Amino acid sequence: MIIAHQKKKENIAEYVLYMWQVEDLIRASHFDIERIQNAIIDRFEQPAEVKQQMRKWYGDLISMMQEEQVAEKGHLQIVKNVVNDMDELHLALLKSPKHVDYNVMFFNLLPCLVEFRQKSGATAAVNDVELALNMMYEILLLRLQKREISEGTQAAVSQISRFLAVLSNLYKKDENDELEL
Repeated sequence: MIIAHQKKKENIAEYVLYMWQVEDLIRASHFDIERIQNAIIDRFEQPAEVKQQMRKWYGDLISMMQEEQVAEKGHLQIVKNVVNDMDELHLALLKSPKHVDYNVMFFNLLPCLVEFRQKSGATAAVNDVELALNMMYEILLLRLQKREISEGTQAAVSQISRFLAVLSNLYKKDENDELEL
């Protein structure tokens, strides 16, 4: 909860990746709030009131995941909405004559996305922003497993990471009504 709120303010792509990690953590905990309490909430050095808020937050996420039928796979609608908002901004930036640098950056990384789409089996229904986020999440999982990542993949990750950082920065500006399209 604390980390999610901070990431949502600072870097929207990191927020999405964090929320996907939370979803997987809830799945790994078998939707058991007591396991989450012991494994996560109790480890935060926070007042009891904050820990109660965290427990409620996780409990609400558990309920939402069950209601939205994403207990085994998939993502919460609130997170999908953020990804869709990011994609809408991405598409607007691609159309904007004021953001030529963004266009150049995106079209330079497009081959990486095409290759990842093919390797991952993602359908055309998965937009480019979600695809980039999926790639970053897969890399995060590989790193957590201490698996080796090839040089080519590292280069692609670097490009996609830069793209998501730029998009996140522009998203924040747009949220603050500081972005001209």
